[in-house]
Amino acid sequence: MTTRLHAVLPNESTDVEPLHIVSLARMAEELGFDMVWLPDHLLPPRPYGTTYGGVYEPLVTMAAIAAATSRIRFGTSVLVLPLRDPFLLAKQVSTLERLAPGRLTLGVGTGWDATEFAAIGADFGNRGAHTDEALRLIRHLHEHGRGPFGGEYYGFDVGEFAPRPSSPVPIMVGGTSPAALRRVARYADVWQGVGLDATAFRARVDQIRASTDRSVEVGTRLEMPEGASAARVVEQAHALAEAGADHIAVWFGSVDGCADRMAELNARWAGV
Repeated sequence: MTTRLHAVLPNESTDVEPLHIVSLARMAEELGFDMVWLPDHLLPPRPYGTTYGGVYEPLVTMAAIAAATSRIRFGTSVLVLPLRDPFLLAKQVSTLERLAPGRLTLGVGTGWDATEFAAIGADFGNRGAHTDEALRLIRHLHEHGRGPFGGEYYGFDVGEFAPRPSSPVPIMVGGTSPAALRRVARYADVWQGVGLDATAFRARVDQIRASTDRSVEVGTRLEMPEGASAARVVEQAHALAEAGADHIAVWFGSVDGCADRMAELNARWAGV
């Protein structure tokens, strides 16, 4: 399989109009990127910085991207699942899939900052168990459309869930921890790592392959913020491709100069 190039959009840049983020998605489609990803936070403790801050809500933003594009796929990288109501999330995801059939991936993680959980009254200590059960509930609603579903945290006996997706929505699980890799093996269609060189990436892929017989797409994220070398990023991407990466998702930093960096990387990746 040819390794596909993805872009992580700068929807942390909430000082610009959200339609600018949509225009970057349209540009990514025109350049030939296979997919765009949007990060997520609900109530972070501080403004946007190099690693953290507020974002435009990704599912709403993806609805605008779906309307403005025709081919490119999109997903969350990653949505902090234990901060969300899984019933509402299942409905949002199925509706978005019906608006753009076959183009949506739900990428999830457990979160990492206890401060954000405390701010909205969410359970930080049991976030992994909440995430696992929420994934099972979302799959149940999408596949069956009715109850019963019984769990420790979520459950219902009677209720009609509609619309159901026209086709299954792929689940991406992000992260590199042992718990994240176990979650990939149980639930995911796609895995996305972060901060991995080719050797570390290959080791995680071997763990996933040894833990499940299901087909799981494997990829990872690289960074190309302002001042980074496109040649160096392409060199890293090729090493990861040789290590078996199905996709490489590149974060381009803040919105300033993002379009230029996307174009430069794409040209180098294509060998132009």
